Amino acid sequence: MTTTLMRAISQDVLGGPEVLKEVLLPRPEPGPTEVLVRVHAAGLNPTDWKNRAAGYTVGEPPFVLGWDVSGVVEKVGLGVALLKPGDEVFGMLKYPEGHGSHAEYVAAPSRYFARKPANIDHVRAAAIPLAALTAWQCLVDVAGVEAGRRVLVHAAAGGVGHLAVQIAKARGAYVIGTASAAKHDFLRSLGVDEPIDYRTTDFAEAVRDVDVVLETIGGDYGARSVKVLKPGGVLVSIALGKMEDFDTTGIRAETLLVEPDHHAMKEIAALVESGRLRVEIDTVVPLAEAAKAHERGETDRATGKIVLVVADAASPTTVGVASEDSAQAR
Repeated sequence: MTTTLMRAISQDVLGGPEVLKEVLLPRPEPGPTEVLVRVHAAGLNPTDWKNRAAGYTVGEPPFVLGWDVSGVVEKVGLGVALLKPGDEVFGMLKYPEGHGSHAEYVAAPSRYFARKPANIDHVRAAAIPLAALTAWQCLVDVAGVEAGRRVLVHAAAGGVGHLAVQIAKARGAYVIGTASAAKHDFLRSLGVDEPIDYRTTDFAEAVRDVDVVLETIGGDYGARSVKVLKPGGVLVSIALGKMEDFDTTGIRAETLLVEPDHHAMKEIAALVESGRLRVEIDTVVPLAEAAKAHERGETDRATGKIVLVVADAASPTTVGVASEDSAQAR
């Protein structure tokens, strides 16, 4: 019996970027309502290096990391009506247990994906899904941001932050963003109305009467952010801290874990195609050099997103007996 293999980045132990290695694994097959996507590019997010180092949300290795995908539909499973082989798509695998995009192929439910915007390439498309969905679900679904609202975005030059700024601006909000002074010109180019240098200015003293805060950092940022909200304001955190650790009287406080969302991906694609949402690419590296991407991410100096390029890899190999590496779990 032959097995079709694909290249992937995996690890046997938790640790630094050096534990990442290229392996051969069985290529997945799409089940009912699923599509098989040949990955052209795959984004990285902080959860990738946190999981590599400590198992954060995915547990013990071996595993293949990655949630962001941009590629081409190769096969469709029973019942898939929205997509066909040859369609260019982008999307996010289920977080956290659906990881595995740092590989040549992924299989996942078809509604985790949307058609890739025609005006961007796969590298830019791969940088968008998880970060943009996080921003959309926080600002639109939870906080209901609309015209005239005052929105504070922490780490506004980061992966989630720089997309959140643009989504808020597209909905007519006044946006305040925190970042180092060196990144303020970048923030203004995104539409930030009021940049704040977190190194020299205490935002909790400088900002008042905010309707919505997107808290992406953790630590004491949640408690300090409460101080800037007007009564009835909304604090949305993706840092997964405990809201009960500080006083949220008079405001609404929510913690969000991002989910795949076909409808939101279509809305995000429309913003990209209209020119109202652009993704900043910090670093692009080949799949085989994933360790370099993790090293860059862990500096906390990246502006925008880091992306692995997969499509230039050789075609999958068909063999009679899988190698020892290919027996590793996805």
